[in-house]
Amino acid sequence: MQFHLNGFRPGDPDISEAVPGAGAHRDGLPAKTDVLIVGSGPAGLTLAAQLSAFPEISTCIVERKPGPMEKGQADGVSCRSMEMFQAFGFAEAVKREAYWVNEAAFWKPGPGGGIVRNGRVQDVRDGLSEMPHVILNQARVHDMYLDVMRNAPSRLTPDYGFEMTDLSVEEDAGDHPVTVTFRPAEGAGPEVKIRARYVVGCDGARSSVRKAIGRTLTGEAANHAWGVMDVLCTTDFPDIRFKSLVRSADQGTILIIPREGGYLVRLYIEMDKLAADERVADRKIRVDDLIAAAQRILRPYSFEVKDVAWWSVYEIGQRLCDKFDDVPVGAEGERSPRVFIAGDACHTHSPKAGQGMNVSMGDTFNLGWKLAAVLHGQAEATLLHSYSAERQGVARNLIDFDREWAKIMSDRSGSEPDEATPVFQKYFIEHGRYTAGVAVRYAPSALTGDGSHQALAHGFEIGARFHSAPVIRFFDAKPMHLGHVVQADGRWRVFVFVGTKARSDADALLAFLADDPAAPLRRFTRAGADPDSVIDLRAIYPCHHHDLDAASLPDLLLPRKGRFGLTDHEKVFCADQRAGQDIYALRGIDRTRGCIVVVRPDQYVANILPIGGGLALATFFDGILRPAT
Repeated sequence: MQFHLNGFRPGDPDISEAVPGAGAHRDGLPAKTDVLIVGSGPAGLTLAAQLSAFPEISTCIVERKPGPMEKGQADGVSCRSMEMFQAFGFAEAVKREAYWVNEAAFWKPGPGGGIVRNGRVQDVRDGLSEMPHVILNQARVHDMYLDVMRNAPSRLTPDYGFEMTDLSVEEDAGDHPVTVTFRPAEGAGPEVKIRARYVVGCDGARSSVRKAIGRTLTGEAANHAWGVMDVLCTTDFPDIRFKSLVRSADQGTILIIPREGGYLVRLYIEMDKLAADERVADRKIRVDDLIAAAQRILRPYSFEVKDVAWWSVYEIGQRLCDKFDDVPVGAEGERSPRVFIAGDACHTHSPKAGQGMNVSMGDTFNLGWKLAAVLHGQAEATLLHSYSAERQGVARNLIDFDREWAKIMSDRSGSEPDEATPVFQKYFIEHGRYTAGVAVRYAPSALTGDGSHQALAHGFEIGARFHSAPVIRFFDAKPMHLGHVVQADGRWRVFVFVGTKARSDADALLAFLADDPAAPLRRFTRAGADPDSVIDLRAIYPCHHHDLDAASLPDLLLPRKGRFGLTDHEKVFCADQRAGQDIYALRGIDRTRGCIVVVRPDQYVANILPIGGGLALATFFDGILRPAT
């Protein structure tokens, strides 16, 4: 990380200097705000943490509950979410505290009764991500987002204990056309109205925001009850500290998820089939019923629960909204969205695939930088249509995956002792990219290129997340991951990969970017602002870092920044020459010709262009950003 740009500041560099008035006591909710977030679950906090980096954007996050979450329901953190946490600055803290899912074990009915292990697989295949798949209490993830918010320049904190009662949009009502009414969630008190430019409903499956804009969750239930519990237990089941899928012959299925701390474990336990018109609450299932079911499934192994930290029962169902904003289908050309929904407010499913919290956070990471760009005047409000267009497709794929996975988990066929590889084991292995969270790919659009130059770097798939790889930072020889320079700060990244026989072309590109008025770095950056404040340019050279001459580097790669005009020495990288570490080989980059890789603020590859494609790069950004004023 970089700090001391505008003067030496002692203390923790993660705590930004507060803007005037930040963190000052406020009596009640504000009358006006730029962005109002309803709900402080993972989707709401991801958005709030991203917007907290922009003190010039007023943000308010309101939660119905009286305080922060203490016991979370979600627990799985995918590799992709860990990559996102790196951008927010707390991936290392999560890695230190979480349980790492290294292998998954599969158990099936034994030939003489009971259960037998049928195999183990590596949970995340090599090379899929530099980040692990981990398990951590959702409440701790919330805590880390809250730390980011309270340490940001705006010192943002949620307002707890207010319940939304009404929402209306009046487009002719000026700059703050959305009016939202709240009342104290507990006890008496007057109603409070907030006027906002934009509202984002992150208020769960029973979302008041969703209902207010006329959206509905549609789908179906699988009519099957499952229980879940976090317990401290004693057992002789040998894989209790492995992620394990256990299927018995006639007693059901258990998914075992070890938890952080070395002792706690979560169990998802198959319970009863429900009638078509029956709800899980009608069965009055108790925690003792969950424990007894687990003991039957795990036989002949013993299983004794010493303490239950949390438990619940649920019925499997998959439901989805047709759109994630307040603009009617077909009316996108008439107006831009003012109200959005995210997370469980617009898609619900079973928890066993471990994707709920991850996809919800991905929703608002997608939306946050777009709201910031519009509110900063860097992009037209039409950009906001892309949120629903992109994330509704992601949620639809999640629903389809979850429906098939839930069906396989509850299917009693394929449970014979002599079956070599049960269906549930095959499905898990085949869909490793999906459960790791790295299978998302956005379709071609103004934000995503058409792939005509994909062959220049086939390992950076256009529309997919930027798959990081090792590099050596030139000026201090630090080995690091290139993707870790992408922070949750709303900036675009342009990576120039220099070719071995295209150095002169790369120099010409950098000269164009530095001097031509049509170049995006000049066209979209305000006068007086740091040159990388909108588009962060980095260059990667294929040679050993000892073989690159610092004197040959253009001034554009040594930008002067801050009030003192200090030189930024962290824009240039070289390929790591150690075996298996070369980014050109790992990501299929044309070593001879090189290429330009454009990365969106949410870490997704937007475009790949040839080194000579300076004008094409300018044209691409012209379709997204507004010229600076």
